[in-house]
Amino acid sequence: MADAAMKKNRPVYLDLVRIRLPLPGFVSILHRASGLILFALVFWLLSLLDRSLASPEGYAQVRETIAHPLVKLLLIGIGWAFFHHFCAGIRYLLIDMHIGVDLAAARASSWAVLGASIFLTLIFGAWVW
Repeated sequence: MADAAMKKNRPVYLDLVRIRLPLPGFVSILHRASGLILFALVFWLLSLLDRSLASPEGYAQVRETIAHPLVKLLLIGIGWAFFHHFCAGIRYLLIDMHIGVDLAAARASSWAVLGASIFLTLIFGAWVW
């Protein structure tokens, strides 16, 4: 009988669409996702670097590959992942030093991370394109 009463109070399922994550939590999830993207694509970037340094023909092949618009978009996405991961990493280092721990500062630094990463990505994207 106690088990039946306990089961009634527990949620049946977790509705992920209705959950409103605070901005620092959203930045944290993006930090993890950007790290995963960087880890997954670093081998491709290293292979491009290796091929470009191997011979003049390899360099020409890499330049031709990078000239494709979809590859440029992928490089801009990798750039965003790097800039976001870098800026959020600095934010977490400051939080580890107990700087910006209170709620208002955490929200402000989250906005700063998002703004800085988007701004740097726009500059990088203009340079790549």
